[in-house]
Amino acid sequence: MNYKMMGRFHALILAILAVFMIPAMIICLLDGTAKTAVSFAVSMALTAAVAALLALISRGAKRDFYIREGLICVGSSWIVISFFGCLPFWLSGEIPGFLDALFEMVSGFSTTGASVVADVEALSRGALYWRSFSNWLGGMGVLVFLLALLPTGGRNEGFTMHLFRAESPGPEVGKLVPSLRKTARVLYLTYIALTVANFIFLLFGDMPLFDALCASLSTAGTGGFGIKNDSMASYSPYIQNVTTIFMLLFGVNFSCYYLMLLGKLKSVFRDEELRMYIGMVVGAIALIALNTRHLFDTLGETVRHAAFQVATVVTTTGFASTDFDLWPTFSKTVLLLLMVIGACAGSTGGGMKCSRVLLLFKNLKRNIARILQPSRVQVIRVNGKTVDEQVVSNTGAYLAAYVILLIFSTLVLAIDGHSFETTFTAALSAMNNIGPGLDAAGPTCNYTIFSPLSKIVLILDMLAGRLEIFPVLILFSPRAWRKK
Repeated sequence: MNYKMMGRFHALILAILAVFMIPAMIICLLDGTAKTAVSFAVSMALTAAVAALLALISRGAKRDFYIREGLICVGSSWIVISFFGCLPFWLSGEIPGFLDALFEMVSGFSTTGASVVADVEALSRGALYWRSFSNWLGGMGVLVFLLALLPTGGRNEGFTMHLFRAESPGPEVGKLVPSLRKTARVLYLTYIALTVANFIFLLFGDMPLFDALCASLSTAGTGGFGIKNDSMASYSPYIQNVTTIFMLLFGVNFSCYYLMLLGKLKSVFRDEELRMYIGMVVGAIALIALNTRHLFDTLGETVRHAAFQVATVVTTTGFASTDFDLWPTFSKTVLLLLMVIGACAGSTGGGMKCSRVLLLFKNLKRNIARILQPSRVQVIRVNGKTVDEQVVSNTGAYLAAYVILLIFSTLVLAIDGHSFETTFTAALSAMNNIGPGLDAAGPTCNYTIFSPLSKIVLILDMLAGRLEIFPVLILFSPRAWRKK
């Protein structure tokens, strides 16, 4: 185990985190919220000091860095940044309990959007910005950001690829361009461009500047941290429609945007995962609009709310334009299925991912065909390319781990004595990084009702969901920490 190299990466990540706290502190100073400004300053100092100490200890680190170190480094780094990132909330007293502050920060970085804050509007603007920015930073991944800055090549290419694969969402991660550093830059430039476009369109709808900034950051990361207690319900239909469109755009595999820039439109339109994603969204909107038509005054209002909720759930953003917990059972069931499936691989959305579900269905179809024709050689193809059997096997392993973790989490949460609908959807929401569930964990409620044990389980679920389970599970394996 190359602990020194891991320490070096943790040092770099913490240094970046300390720098990213500066805008939040400046906002606090401009608003005159001195106590919160001091809490950000102290947090920055502590974070920078630990980063410097780790950098000092890890001097002369060897470059031997393999998949095991990559998984452990990714899993542990997200815990570390959540720990230091929550300090401003706790030190300022805006979120009094440390566990609650940690829950809020993990929810932010994992882009879940589940909150333990009963009155969001009572928070300072600096704290609100930090919550929304955590969504944005966690959406694409702090390590991907780090890889976009670090020089790669030669021996560096190995360990950077391990980090990239461990943090990026989806069953298979590859490079868009030959250089991994350029791949990370392409992803982040696309990410920034879409965020800026979202921000500008929100301003066109007369949304206040600070509101538009926080909303665009949370939408881009598909995190859903709002700055109003009613989320997006009090904003105009134009703003809700713009948010719907951009939530869906951020749920698309970012490689599709890169192909569009290259002029390869045919490849984009033929992408099976994208077609599944679009078909699923359109079908869900139509079904829910038909089922909820009697709840709204006009057809336009019905379609708007149906589209918003489908977009926020399938991309696992977590915003709300209405209380969908009051909708008919059929509509809630459709939303529940969308929670599980989620957005495309290579997007900022959560869930199992469309590509993984697509592989599961194709593998099921192949197994049925094998029963009928045992001697026939059958392979799985996606977009005309043969899928490696290791990828298919990993998809099955992911599904098994997903189900086991979901069952275990539901059982632990059930100790609190809440309804099954509350307990199950809270665990499901955390695992898929959605935010709101149903019943007492619904869009108009928060997670303060859960016990400290349940919050710890939900924290692990949120991290596991964002990091595709295995980087978190490996942290609990004694074998992973051995020298050889």
